[in-house]
Amino acid sequence: MALSALFEALEAIPFARDIRESAYLFPTLETAHVVALAVVVGSIVIVDVRLLGAASKGQPVTAISKQYLPWTWAAFVFAAVTGGLLFISRATSYVALTEFSAKFVVMGLAGLNMLVFHFMTYRTVKSWDLGPTPMGAKVAAGLSLVFWTSIVFLGRKVGFHL
Repeated sequence: MALSALFEALEAIPFARDIRESAYLFPTLETAHVVALAVVVGSIVIVDVRLLGAASKGQPVTAISKQYLPWTWAAFVFAAVTGGLLFISRATSYVALTEFSAKFVVMGLAGLNMLVFHFMTYRTVKSWDLGPTPMGAKVAAGLSLVFWTSIVFLGRKVGFHL
């Protein structure tokens, strides 16, 4: 099955048609998606600014991570579900947009950045939890801020095209 046929099949699902044709369902899902994304980005920013040493210097990185990252993951799952529902309503239109593809490429880069940080730099967090943040953590935090700002920007560009 060609990808275009798959995207057309997704749009033909009755619930996808309901989302697309409803005066309230699409905007409600879009609002929920934006709120979830705000929680994702907001919680990530809190951790990143701590890693950069710009805020909460008196709090351990581990404590801030433990407090905010569960919110990040829960909101990310919710954003993925609402985003998926929005996608199926207009799959062929979304995949035709460069900004849509770029958003997912940048999300992949953000995920890779997070994996490198957690499997390399964060492994030594006990030695710098309250002290100066190592350069690797600062670079990861800076990249994270750039990636997530780009994701929001690209997502808004997608919203203005449809």
